[in-house]
Amino acid sequence: MGHDSGSKHDIAAVGRAFGAGDGLVQAGRHGSGHINDTYLATYQVGSGRIRYVHQRINHDVFKDPPRVMENISRVTEHQRAKLAAEPSGTRTALTCVRATDGQPYWCDPEGNTWRTYTFIENARSYDVVESTGQAFIAARAFGDFQKMLADLPSPRLHETILNFHNTPWRLERLEAAIAADPHRRADGCRPEIDYALSQRAQARRLIDLQAAGRIPERITHNDTKLNNVMLDAATGEDVCVIDLDTVMPGLTLYDFGDMVRTATMPVKEDEQDLTKVLMQWPMFEALARGYLASAGAFLNADERANLAFSGWLMTYEVGVRFLTDHLSGDTYFRITRPDQNLDRCRAQFALARDLERHLPAMERLIAGL
Repeated sequence: MGHDSGSKHDIAAVGRAFGAGDGLVQAGRHGSGHINDTYLATYQVGSGRIRYVHQRINHDVFKDPPRVMENISRVTEHQRAKLAAEPSGTRTALTCVRATDGQPYWCDPEGNTWRTYTFIENARSYDVVESTGQAFIAARAFGDFQKMLADLPSPRLHETILNFHNTPWRLERLEAAIAADPHRRADGCRPEIDYALSQRAQARRLIDLQAAGRIPERITHNDTKLNNVMLDAATGEDVCVIDLDTVMPGLTLYDFGDMVRTATMPVKEDEQDLTKVLMQWPMFEALARGYLASAGAFLNADERANLAFSGWLMTYEVGVRFLTDHLSGDTYFRITRPDQNLDRCRAQFALARDLERHLPAMERLIAGL
């Protein structure tokens, strides 16, 4: 009988629930994600071995795991049908393994919800983007992901986290935190508060364009860090877009903007020397070229015209979220030292200001692609 190292969960029972029988050879923690508990497990099946990724879905973040899994099942099955029609390439989609009762998830006796994916062999993701080439490939992969799902049949996907990228709503949460100021922290971050509130009109731009019918709702990933694209270990080409918990109705611009926010940042998220926080132009250029290589086929004129702006907006929005959490007593984003969320906010706002300075050049680049 196999073992599982460092787990408080019964991984053998999870494997049995997903049809792997009693063949567990070994299991252990896997990956660098912060939200869900993830394990990589190896099973003996007949004369061969198979590897599964088991994940315990975080109920605090995702209040309705069955809805999350309904979204993921529909999206991955649609992707696989699309990819099957392509000439043979390396690209694939996540494969949800169904539990023995036919559901794409299983609830254990403690009330935890589990899901299982087939492990993608010979591929890896990178927590830090190592080159503009990687940025281009990942951006193209996210554009392809959106393009593949543009014709997903109704009904509409569930919103797994309400108001996730609703920037005006995020600003309202900040204003409530400033008014309450439960930890008497507002006086220590007046410049950040002033900057956040001074951008109220800009914060509404995409929501207003959507309300006017100029930017359509589409299916978007909503967590486009470049480490959510698996790359082929040998060729470096994109193999699979992963981490689909937040796939739901949204705006294409949220996905592109969050790529810009994460990939053009040259330092760590809580960098305290703000002179180092300057957007990396070569990374932006690679993202724009990669994304438009795939998404350019379906974006409308208003989406295209706001791509550069979306980088500023997502950076500003995340800064607002860090500032709100700092004022509220650090209840959402985990901290390892005092004022870490304030430092994170300051770094986001410094990047937002630099993106704003580069906005005309960014818009010129995109108009020429």
